Amino acid sequence: MIDAGEVAVNGEPARRGQQVTPGVDQVRIQGRLVELAAERAYLMMNKPTGVLTSVGDRRGRPTVTDDLPTELRLFPVGRLDFQSRGLLLLTDDGEPEPATLRRLARGLVIAGERFEPIDARVLSTDAKTARIAMVLHEGRKREIRRLWQALGYRVLDLQRVRIDGLHLGTLKEGKRRPLTAAEVARLKAAVS
Repeated sequence: MIDAGEVAVNGEPARRGQQVTPGVDQVRIQGRLVELAAERAYLMMNKPTGVLTSVGDRRGRPTVTDDLPTELRLFPVGRLDFQSRGLLLLTDDGEPEPATLRRLARGLVIAGERFEPIDARVLSTDAKTARIAMVLHEGRKREIRRLWQALGYRVLDLQRVRIDGLHLGTLKEGKRRPLTAAEVARLKAAVS
């Protein structure tokens, strides 16, 4: 992002390795002010297909952390399979236990209400395909693909668009943005 000119410090293009002072320097990514109050990094990514939800791959396939600055050691929260696309979180916050992260990726109980796959609806159809919206309560590996295969259908494209209150919105495929302090607080409240 720095090399692409998407990061600015005090209105000037950032340089790799440049130091900033929280509360003094103003940092913007893609024109959006980064809230420096938190020491941890929280990014939202619109993962494209053909990219692994991993920090590395021995076979050389592209991963969600490939083009991050080397000083950022971020890890994906949850997973999207290689051929799926959509909202993915990246963070260096090791505070939540791995089991808690799995809960976040599968669905949550918020205020005693369990979010289950209560809605599966057809958005559009043509002669050979249908576009369907689904809400999941688990998030097992390849759950949607296995479900539709068992019903005799093949999933051609899969995109996650929401995790709890976080929406992918207009974030372009392959791009990232920092989570706001309010978004981070909401996620932490949801998993506690």
